[in-house]
Amino acid sequence: METKNENGEHLNDDEIIDNVIGVLFAAQDTTASTLTWILKYLHDYPKVLEEVTKEHVSIYEENGFGAEPLTWAQTRSMVVTQRVIMESLRMSSIISFTFREAVANVEYKGYLIPKGWKVMPLFRSIHHNPKIHPHPHEFNPSRFKVAPKPNTFLPFGNGVHSCPGSELAKLQIFIFIYHLVTKYNYIYRKKIIILHKIVSCTIQ
Repeated sequence: METKNENGEHLNDDEIIDNVIGVLFAAQDTTASTLTWILKYLHDYPKVLEEVTKEHVSIYEENGFGAEPLTWAQTRSMVVTQRVIMESLRMSSIISFTFREAVANVEYKGYLIPKGWKVMPLFRSIHHNPKIHPHPHEFNPSRFKVAPKPNTFLPFGNGVHSCPGSELAKLQIFIFIYHLVTKYNYIYRKKIIILHKIVSCTIQ
């Protein structure tokens, strides 16, 4: 709040409120919402859960059954989990749209977007477009065995205005899933999922 702009002015109350709301929503709520969807998909697709669990248990054993903390390099090696996260982000599209301003006249498919006009890209429409993602309403992490083409997968936006916290958010999700599947079991009872604790859970 002590930061000054190029004119030597502090943030006013409205700007401070806007920044606080932005941090609370963008940095916390979106990650929590994504984790909620991932839990749902792991519940709905037991084979995917089995693959994810196998990947994490291997690392868990490598770390002396939890005696050593998870490392950055190990999170980078979680290929199956990475695909599950990407597919969950595509399916749920937590951030469905954003606003941008045309900095020059743009012609798109016969339509002119004048300079200064506001444009609202709909990420959900891109993520659920069957021409881009075949069978878009099917949860299929294997579709990300091949890297998506540019501008076809935009859960964190794109370009200079892409989310600055994207890597931190993904790291938090990796860590959560690691502790979830190595320290809890899924028990299915009448369409209700119960998490059965195996050992104490401490996120390091």
